[in-house]
Amino acid sequence: MSEEPQPNQPAAPGWARRPEPEGGRPRRTGRRRLIPTWRTTLGTVLVVAVLLVGGFFLGYSLVKIPSANALALKQSNVYLYADGTVLARDGKVNRENVGLSGISEDAQHAVLAAEDRDFYTESAIDPQAMIRAGWNTATGKGKQSGSTITQQYVKNYYLAQEQTLTRKAKEFFISIKLDREKSKSEILEGYLNTSFFGRGAYGIQAAAQAYYGIDATDLTAAQGAYLASLLNAPSEYDVVAHPENKGAATARWNYVLDGMADQGWLTAAERAKATFPMPKETTTSTGMSGQRGYVVNIVKDYLIQHDVVAEEDLDRGGYRITTTLEKDKQDAFVEAVDDKLMSQLDKKNRKVDTYVRAGGASVDPRTGKVVAMYNGIDYVKQYTPSATRRDFQVGSTFKPFVLAAAVENGSLTQEGRRITPNTTYDGTNKRPVQGWSGGHYAPENEDQTDYGDITVREATDKSVNAVYAQMAVDVGADKVKETAVDLGLPADTPDLVESPSIALGVAQASVLDMAEAYATLANHGEHGTYTLVDKVVKDGDQRVELPEREEHQAISRQAADTTTAVLRGVVQKGTATAAQTAGRPAAGKTGTAEEDTAAWFAGYTPELATVVAVMGQDPQTAAHMPLYGATGLARINGGGAPAEIWGQYTRQALNGEPVGSFDLRLQRGASETEAPSSTDPSASSTGTGSPSADDSETPDTPATPGSTGGVTPPGTGDTGTPGDDATGGDEQTGPGGDSGTGDGGDTGTGGDDAPPGDDGPGDDASGGIGGDNPSWPFPDPTGSE
Repeated sequence: MSEEPQPNQPAAPGWARRPEPEGGRPRRTGRRRLIPTWRTTLGTVLVVAVLLVGGFFLGYSLVKIPSANALALKQSNVYLYADGTVLARDGKVNRENVGLSGISEDAQHAVLAAEDRDFYTESAIDPQAMIRAGWNTATGKGKQSGSTITQQYVKNYYLAQEQTLTRKAKEFFISIKLDREKSKSEILEGYLNTSFFGRGAYGIQAAAQAYYGIDATDLTAAQGAYLASLLNAPSEYDVVAHPENKGAATARWNYVLDGMADQGWLTAAERAKATFPMPKETTTSTGMSGQRGYVVNIVKDYLIQHDVVAEEDLDRGGYRITTTLEKDKQDAFVEAVDDKLMSQLDKKNRKVDTYVRAGGASVDPRTGKVVAMYNGIDYVKQYTPSATRRDFQVGSTFKPFVLAAAVENGSLTQEGRRITPNTTYDGTNKRPVQGWSGGHYAPENEDQTDYGDITVREATDKSVNAVYAQMAVDVGADKVKETAVDLGLPADTPDLVESPSIALGVAQASVLDMAEAYATLANHGEHGTYTLVDKVVKDGDQRVELPEREEHQAISRQAADTTTAVLRGVVQKGTATAAQTAGRPAAGKTGTAEEDTAAWFAGYTPELATVVAVMGQDPQTAAHMPLYGATGLARINGGGAPAEIWGQYTRQALNGEPVGSFDLRLQRGASETEAPSSTDPSASSTGTGSPSADDSETPDTPATPGSTGGVTPPGTGDTGTPGDDATGGDEQTGPGGDSGTGDGGDTGTGGDDAPPGDDGPGDDASGGIGGDNPSWPFPDPTGSE
């Protein structure tokens, strides 16, 4: 064998020895090569950390808290009756923001138990919950947000609802920033006001109304737990809309209550006795149908015109407006119109019945509050509000303003005799007005009736145009207009002209205008502008200041009360006997517009002034139309449907309230009997022969039982019908009284008696035993329709 070195043998095919690494460290082979080294791992972690930290700070710096989204800012305005019940809502989004103080603590705790029990102690985001929710969603265990209340609020208030990585990233950073800038309470309040609860309700206040018809401040723990359950599945958990899902909704409700107990927000006893609070099956309609749309628009106009809220602010919403309307009275008004008018229409067989419209307004004379209105059959069918429109003549309901002006101004007839309820005028049909420089004017009486010599009182009962046109000239049309405005009519009322025709009611005042003026008469001449709004609150806690209601003595008490005494006769035995169905002492006046396009009754009790009008309007052209033949009658006049509506409404509206007294103080001479004088061109009378009834004297001797004491006999004038007033021991025995033996008039005894030798006790008295006995009325057999 050779000692020489042998050459190396060739390696097996496909195999070659790797060179040894320098330093002697063995190389990684096989699968080990797939496992990253610790250096690689550390480097990767460091790079990722740097990228995350850099990305976080970059995102934090780039993402700003944006303005609220449009939906989050939209709210409805909520209109309430005087008792706080919801009348209507306007706006496309049913939301009413409230502060935390306007949400019961039980409801707050219920939402926290349902959505985020650690809200007050945790940070704005919960990474573990986000990872868990993502994993559950990915593995088919159901979609879960994993969001804190802060994140949900950010999504509701600042962002849209789409499920994208970009939106989630923005939500993440905004939540962190928001948590640094706002308190937990502010965030919770915002969340409760922006969350959707189903039934179209955004925010817990709207939800409380939608499901239970109450405010959020009144929610119980059980009710709050149900509303909190809805946040998880608003539509599915509405057990009224989906009774098949009640089991799931109840389970969620129990979960919420258990969470409240675990957190110490409910005691064990409270939790044990909690029962499932079934939501209302039907909720009050808050749309614009029925009377609601009219009321919303009228109240809006009122707020804007009185500079309470700007129009653009109202359009943004968020106002809670408590009106002066009383629900029971509002309902009574609608019922009375339906019973006495709408139910009598036959629109298929009588075309004239399609023209019929009705309007009404009712005012508390003592406060000026509008307690009820009627505007039409339905806002979505008849848009024009009949209570506030100013395009129909008021007719003879204007005549009392002429009488009030005469008494207020101490006006005289053409011959210089003072005008009182007993002053006699010539009531001849088409009698030319005397003393008017504006040309020939000779108005017609209704049905062309000639009355001859007639007192102002009788002319009022029978609504004699010839008398009142002359009286307007005697008083002065300018003074009549001034008195009407002082009583409450707007100075810019259409056709409020200074001419004799003013007395016949050519003015086109609204029903509400007339109710305000008649309320002033009912309030003894003291006027205060009507008010439709009792309280306005913005965003749940910002009280909006309302204008102060100013009151003043528009006309003297004697002028107002004398007018009232005369108007009582219209109800007792004049053209408005149908109003006696109210069952209370009442005063009022009927009226008819030219060509019978409108019929009115304006009247009042001591507690309530109400005006009703029936109007004719073509539904296609909106032209004013005569009402001849409507409801099957030859004509509609104020003593018909308007007075009947007034009577039924007033009886129902005041049901259960004490019967009040007018407590009248009359103009001196108001109860004197005057004989007509044939020499007076305006046909005033001479009384006892003195030039003025106010200056006449009566014998200073006691009246004997059964005598008239030299004045109007019982049963006529402002004494009322026999039995109307005091009897027996309340008999008046003073000289020259209104009624002699106690069948007394509105003035009664006591009060501001005139001194002996003047008009005798009673002319200026306060009405202590007068014609306001609660047993009134007794039908007057001599009365006419």
